[in-house]
Amino acid sequence: MTRILFHRLLPLLLAACALAGCKRTEPTKAELRNTRTFHFDPSKLADPFGVAASGDDILVSDGASGKIVKLAKNGESSVVTDKLDTPSQIAVSASGEIFVADSGTHTIKKVKQNGELETVAGVENRAGFKDGGAAESLFNAPVGIAVKGARIYVADTYNDRIRVVENGQVRTLAGSTRGFADSPDPSKVRFDTPTGITVGFDGSVIVADTGNGRLRAVRGDGATNTIAGGAGEFVDGPLNSAGLYQPTSVAVDSWGTVYFTDGNAIRMIEPIGAIRVKTISAARRGYADCALQDSMFDRPNGIAVDSSGDLIVADSENQSVRVISSTERGKTATRDEIENKRPTAEQFRALAPARWPYDPPTSTREIAGTLGEIRGENDGSGRNIWFHNGLDIVGSYGETARFIRDEKVLRVAAAENFGTLRELVRLPTLGYIHIRLGRDSAEQSFDDPRFVFNRDASGKPTGVRVPRGSKFKAGEPIGTLNPMNHVHLIAGPSGAEMNALATLELPGASDKIAPVVEKIEITDENWREFETDPKTGRTNVVGKTRIVARAYDRMDGNAERRRLGVYRIGYQILKADKTAIGEVNWTIRFDRLPENESVTLVYANGSKSGATGETIFRYTATNEVFGEIARENFFDTGTLEPGSYIVRVFAGDFFGNIAEKDLPIEVKQNVNEDK
Repeated sequence: MTRILFHRLLPLLLAACALAGCKRTEPTKAELRNTRTFHFDPSKLADPFGVAASGDDILVSDGASGKIVKLAKNGESSVVTDKLDTPSQIAVSASGEIFVADSGTHTIKKVKQNGELETVAGVENRAGFKDGGAAESLFNAPVGIAVKGARIYVADTYNDRIRVVENGQVRTLAGSTRGFADSPDPSKVRFDTPTGITVGFDGSVIVADTGNGRLRAVRGDGATNTIAGGAGEFVDGPLNSAGLYQPTSVAVDSWGTVYFTDGNAIRMIEPIGAIRVKTISAARRGYADCALQDSMFDRPNGIAVDSSGDLIVADSENQSVRVISSTERGKTATRDEIENKRPTAEQFRALAPARWPYDPPTSTREIAGTLGEIRGENDGSGRNIWFHNGLDIVGSYGETARFIRDEKVLRVAAAENFGTLRELVRLPTLGYIHIRLGRDSAEQSFDDPRFVFNRDASGKPTGVRVPRGSKFKAGEPIGTLNPMNHVHLIAGPSGAEMNALATLELPGASDKIAPVVEKIEITDENWREFETDPKTGRTNVVGKTRIVARAYDRMDGNAERRRLGVYRIGYQILKADKTAIGEVNWTIRFDRLPENESVTLVYANGSKSGATGETIFRYTATNEVFGEIARENFFDTGTLEPGSYIVRVFAGDFFGNIAEKDLPIEVKQNVNEDK
């Protein structure tokens, strides 16, 4: 009953306080309609994370470079400071003072006008938990920060608490151990990785409780209630039945509307009418400047309302700052501009010399899976199938897996799927899957404070987090291999995954074995197979056709049984005397990961692959999937004179080996053609 009542009252309180505390000249609120790009320069913002309005300017933190950048309305940018470690959320006081949660040093800092820093609370580079004098207080990679009067509110993310800095003292407002619990008693409240916070007009602190998939409200006395979330799925609807995924930042406009980032989406709660959670952008990952409901983001982590009432969004994985407005404010990023933001294989290789994810670092290992292979089985429904997004490198059960390059953790929830076969950690340019993070095969944790464990009463690990700002060196241990017996290595940032064979050049990796094209099938556009003349051995074809090739690849050192996906597929039409008609039409290529929606364009029914069972790759060679292209296509026999021809299919691997196979066909005259 308390939660239901709170759901009903909180938005109304926010709206009432907004009306009482804000001077507006507009009689109605302008509807937010469009998403555009506000700032588009990855050389200046590699990890835009926190955003805050400061007068007419926008402040943005960059966790990768340790900078805070000021963006003016005219589009010009300037560096406020570059002396931070891993800055996260930013807050600006009423007097214009800038405060930042510097996650990498476990401190709260004030940015002076000359760009110098003053530590307001916490001990530099020392993680822990301690209330008391601000200079002796301890935090654990705090991410969220908000300012109201003389108070600084902090989401102490990996201590799972909301804390207050005031008059040189630090105290816990609400929270205890990791978990979930609402309570009027602040010592019994439980959060799970609270990230973004803001202060509502009634003085309540609104918290994006990332790990619990909830928005929470903390009153001044520490009493905490859930505003929305907890349904377990990403779903819009009334507050007590809405589902949130991983909310990371939250803002309130002058009308009391709550906006928050959640996964890849922008969502809202309006304090009028039917109070409900509403997703206002597309929930699918991508980059699209267009009408708000169709616009796409990639892991947005910061959101703020500026002086115009527009939303400013730190679109982290897209390395951009976006603006959502009622006008055409900002610019529309072109497809070429978006493509140019993606690192090339050459740029990726230049970041660090490659090594294998085991010791010794230069000893070659068997490759068990490559980018773009189907996972699951295409049974015609299109469900439960996806592209393999990495490189599977074989090891032995319990073997220590190691980082292959120096990197800093930037995601708030970098570690996922604890205790499952898909346990993983995701860093900015690399991901590692199928690993017991920070522990051995007996579940004993490493002596490494960068892996933050939750434990049950017996001391057994029940969860692990790797805080934002944690730094790792190449060769340091990640953990040990689980029963999958390999490291699934993802190369490239989220949304721009690339073929690891091209981006890493692993020492000694080689392939002198050409792929194998096992069989070619040709069907009409409705997937009906054409008949083959038993006398001539030619397949009689007419009209629009599909060419399907069953093929696979192998690499040097791989077991004979191992079937890998090919790097590219193409086809060519030849005359009966084998004279080519045109060039090879390379239609499918896996230099980078296609959008998962195109998996059925690449793989025909019957394709299947996974950890167990038979591997079958049936490529629809007439469809086109490469780069940003993903479309159905056909070989139209109407472009040829009736007669005898050859369909030649090509399968190539990354190392340049190419296999081919021919299918003789007889092109028949289409009876529907005009004579």
